[in-house]
Amino acid sequence: MTSAVEAHAIQGERVGLPVRIRDAAVASAMFAVPAGAAQAVIAYSGLDIAEPLPGRAVCSLAFVRYADGDLGPYHEFAVAFLVRPPGSAPPSGTFGRLRGMAGVGAFIHWLPVNQEFTLEAGRTIWGFPKELADIPMDLAGRVKRCAVRFGGRSAIEVAVKPGAPMPGGAGAPRVEAYSCLDGVTRRTPWTLTPSDVRMRPGGAKVVLGDHPVAEELRGLGLDRARALSTSTVGHLTMTFEAAEEVRG
Repeated sequence: MTSAVEAHAIQGERVGLPVRIRDAAVASAMFAVPAGAAQAVIAYSGLDIAEPLPGRAVCSLAFVRYADGDLGPYHEFAVAFLVRPPGSAPPSGTFGRLRGMAGVGAFIHWLPVNQEFTLEAGRTIWGFPKELADIPMDLAGRVKRCAVRFGGRSAIEVAVKPGAPMPGGAGAPRVEAYSCLDGVTRRTPWTLTPSDVRMRPGGAKVVLGDHPVAEELRGLGLDRARALSTSTVGHLTMTFEAAEEVRG
């Protein structure tokens, strides 16, 4: 396991760790997908898909507007899967699966952004699979919308309908985020503090384009699946700590 340094030089600027996001807004949708197909998508990472139900995995689509943070303002879209911690055995039985879900992490499979600085920082510091794209989004309207485009061609469009307000403190305060870049798999501790949270069952519309990732998502059935749930976060602060290599 490799320890990360405390600061990185990114485009002539010093980025210290932990990296802090002081204001962001998010909309997301979670889907149940075939576990075998999801495992094939992330096989390159060496990680194992979590199965809350036999044969089913969880895929999340999320779009984020970063308004104030150490990496500057930018837009981001994420495709992530719930995964078991490296080296953990598959849980058995209903109660074993429920207990096992407490330790799962989020594997970030695709992470387009619309600014060069965060692109370089994300790839250099944490090994996040960031790539540059045009990411128009609307988080001000009643329905939250986002698209990811390359050279004017759409890869994916997502719309999230409004949900019901959640009590204060709702959300996941700490997440183990996993990434794999250039054959190296890393784990990054990630702390979140959300407010103005809304959730609902269903509530997402996904339109897929012709990008390779869109073809993968189509293979998972996301162009015709009903979301398990959708959520929006009006204000989110985050802290990203140093990454550790878990495989490479």
